[in-house]
Amino acid sequence: MKKIAILVLVLLPAFLFAQSSFDKFEGKEGVSSVNVSKKMFEMMSKVKVDAKDKEMQQYLNLLKKLDNLKVLTTSNAKIASDMKSSVTSYLKSNPLEELMRANSDGKDVKIYIKSAGSSSIVKELLMFMESSSKDTPSVLLSLTGEFDLDEISSLTERLNLPGKDELKKASKK
Repeated sequence: MKKIAILVLVLLPAFLFAQSSFDKFEGKEGVSSVNVSKKMFEMMSKVKVDAKDKEMQQYLNLLKKLDNLKVLTTSNAKIASDMKSSVTSYLKSNPLEELMRANSDGKDVKIYIKSAGSSSIVKELLMFMESSSKDTPSVLLSLTGEFDLDEISSLTERLNLPGKDELKKASKK
């Protein structure tokens, strides 16, 4: 029993780190945030739609596969730098595979994933888009569940989330 307690104490920070790494930005002045929980995704997936609307059916099926979505945006350079540091720290303790890296028009975009058993199934997606322009905010997007990357691209586009174009490019690769 003592060994189990020690194991829990050792592993607990790793599980809590994902939440605390990015939660500190929520409610901070200069940061816009959206956080959607599994419960909300479950509720959204129960919406009744016309059986003939295949696109909407696919969208609702995807929602059942999602656990959490967090999107943080800021135009404040100091906060964006702090977000970048948090992403770097998170990646050190939660090894994710780099899916894509792009740099254009003052935007530096990096997308990381944690795959499930199949290479097309993703358990976690982390995207950080750092912007050097005050007109374009920096964006941190974290998504967990068990989903296909192509499905996520359509979701971000449908919800008009920041970074949707970058995720669309990544899903084609």
